[in-house]
Amino acid sequence: MKPVVISGTGLFTPPHAISNDELVTAFNAYVDLHNREHAEKIAAGEVTALEPSSSGFIEKASGIKSRYVMEKSGILDPTHMTARIAERADDEISLQAEMCVAAAREALARAGKEPQDIDMVLVACSNMQRAYPAMAVEVQEALGIDGFGFDMNVACSSATFGIATAVDAVRGGRARAVLVLNPEITSGHLNFRDRDSHFIFGDACTAIVIEAAETATSAHQWEILDSRLKTSFSNNIRNNFGFMNRFDEAGIGQPDKLFRQQGRKVFKEVCPMAAQTIADTLAAAGLGTADVSRYWLHQANLNMNLLIVRTLLGRDAEPGEAPVILDSYANTSSAGSIIAFHTYQDDLPAGANGVICSFGAGYSIGCVVVRKK
Repeated sequence: MKPVVISGTGLFTPPHAISNDELVTAFNAYVDLHNREHAEKIAAGEVTALEPSSSGFIEKASGIKSRYVMEKSGILDPTHMTARIAERADDEISLQAEMCVAAAREALARAGKEPQDIDMVLVACSNMQRAYPAMAVEVQEALGIDGFGFDMNVACSSATFGIATAVDAVRGGRARAVLVLNPEITSGHLNFRDRDSHFIFGDACTAIVIEAAETATSAHQWEILDSRLKTSFSNNIRNNFGFMNRFDEAGIGQPDKLFRQQGRKVFKEVCPMAAQTIADTLAAAGLGTADVSRYWLHQANLNMNLLIVRTLLGRDAEPGEAPVILDSYANTSSAGSIIAFHTYQDDLPAGANGVICSFGAGYSIGCVVVRKK
């Protein structure tokens, strides 16, 4: 098969950070307001009192200490608890496209490519801000790329599924080079009034340039040795928001139109699936875990990543073996594993093998084995 490489990556980090302490202060103020407003019904047993959160609880449950968001003040307003971002006119660049362009410019620079070298744009993320036209086509226009683009959604696995799709396009001759983009505004689907999940997500955008090895000139090349994609239906991570919501007005604005999960079930079921998928992908590439220098895993929960690596290696990860960025970025859905890859790749020597793996709603798991050139 034609060798294909990742020749450049890019990252856009939003301008606003929210620490656990800030988030907890806002959440607990909301709890106090709610409990005072419903005091009589709570006393009568008709309404359940809400419980406060704490920074210690958040860090122990997830490993998250902070997160970046596109807008901060609305999230921290206990009477609002949603970002305040004004809609843009149709003739203005959309928010997600703007994030994509920023990340793409860095990825193109690292790859040593110009927009005219790209034939295909793929925007892969958990949530699109509109149904159509495709975000990828808008980004294509903004960057001046001739070719085609389309959007895809495989939740938190969107980036790795996007990489596999891009590899097929290059090997099949449909594109010389592909730009894969992951603009995650996960603060938009997060219920900041839910104690069990209000701390999970953050916003970010990543970019990846994928091209044939024969055309690559970058100093940051990673050959894609093999990939595996797996899905298995589950309701344990779900979001029911969609255009058909208007058919039943009783459901509009209900909590199930935002992110929700059964965390314990997800932990128990996804960890072994992810570990097995990684092992299978390595075996298909002719490698074992002893041959892998680094694991860039989905940044959803520190305890999940620790267990997955322990299952694979039979021991805890050594420092730098499975780098963590969710302590400062939180869960950025599909962007998480790519942020880790982008941030922790340049120190590895030529010939080093690595694994990019993401997992999430679906269930979906994408694994890509790479080798530094």
